[in-house]
Amino acid sequence: MRQYIVDAFTDKPFSGNPAAVCVMDKWPAEEFMKNLAMENNLSETAFIVKEEQGYHLRWFTPASEVDLCGHATLASSFVIFNYFEQDKDVIEFDTKSGKLTVVRRDDLYEMNFPVHDQHEVPVTDEMESAFGIRPLKAILGTDLVCIFESEDQIRRMNPDQIRLAHLPGRGQSTTAQGTDADCVSRSFFPELMVPEDPVCGSAHCQIADYWSKELGKTKIHAYQASKRGGHLYCELHGNGRISISGAATLVAVSEVVVEP
Repeated sequence: MRQYIVDAFTDKPFSGNPAAVCVMDKWPAEEFMKNLAMENNLSETAFIVKEEQGYHLRWFTPASEVDLCGHATLASSFVIFNYFEQDKDVIEFDTKSGKLTVVRRDDLYEMNFPVHDQHEVPVTDEMESAFGIRPLKAILGTDLVCIFESEDQIRRMNPDQIRLAHLPGRGQSTTAQGTDADCVSRSFFPELMVPEDPVCGSAHCQIADYWSKELGKTKIHAYQASKRGGHLYCELHGNGRISISGAATLVAVSEVVVEP
């Protein structure tokens, strides 16, 4: 079985967010997919099978299957567009989050995702203890998003020193208004065995929605300020959907020799 390693939300190898992508003729056992994702030890491994209705896409962290992953969807579309469907500019994936459409626009891949419902929650001492700085505000949807005063505070956060065990949400993100981008952010998913997700597309369904309302604009340029770094170009459509675009680049192609 062939496996592609793609860096998403970047046009430079060894930056952005790496994902493994496996395109298969039929579904292997779920245990095999879990074990391969654990073996890869990347934040996500994507598995794709072409079915009668189109491409079916599933995502696995080293710990479990997830309902939505932005960067692995981008990586998957990069592989399909460039190695399987070179003449197409639109691909639709069937996923646990419903139908996800990806459009190729020059060097960017535009994904259409649902916007997560979220509401403001009280800032707690546990949040301050976890990040080492007290947030200005906190909002909770699928993930917890903590808003901070400055970009510098976000950039200086050390994932090795962050303790998130008692905070709500599937994962925890931090964000502040940016200088060269509308916002900067970091994303952490320790419960999924991902201490820091280098560039998290799904988290920006919440982050971009928040800054769109705060800044009074529908288009948000976001920068994920992890060590690897990556750019996300987001547009809110006002119908419960968001477009998130980014570049991608191929790093490696390998053969998985273990039988599925």
